[in-house]
Amino acid sequence: MAGGFPSGRKGGRYKPLAEINVTPLVDVMLVLLIIFMVTAPLMSNSVNVDLPKTTASPVSQDSEPLNVSVTAAGKVYLQDAEIALPDLVVKLAAIAKDQKDRRIYVRGDKGITYGQMLEVMGTIITGGFTKVALLTDPSGAGAPKPAPVAPKP
Repeated sequence: MAGGFPSGRKGGRYKPLAEINVTPLVDVMLVLLIIFMVTAPLMSNSVNVDLPKTTASPVSQDSEPLNVSVTAAGKVYLQDAEIALPDLVVKLAAIAKDQKDRRIYVRGDKGITYGQMLEVMGTIITGGFTKVALLTDPSGAGAPKPAPVAPKP
């Protein structure tokens, strides 16, 4: 027989193993841990916005910032919920608990106009918030390169 049991004789060569092998279980748990560690940061922003590229360094932050996103269609989102522009300051004040120095990051799709971004930022600043910043994609892959200057004759 191909099992681990004695073949009819007393005191056979093989005895049944009554212990659980936890090595495969630990291996599977470690693989799952790595998968969750890699995918968790990717799921932090659920609003898809195509950010413009830049070579600037990231800003240091002191507390969890509030995210305002503007999509290519011109829709405004506070965190992950769509919101009308006139209601934006009221919701920000409620979330920030009237801390007007709370950091607010504005993410805008590169397909929207400069005027739309200024309208959103102006609404936030008019509400009394002082720390408003624009977010860009830090990879710098799509940053425009300066045009070469032709020498003067």
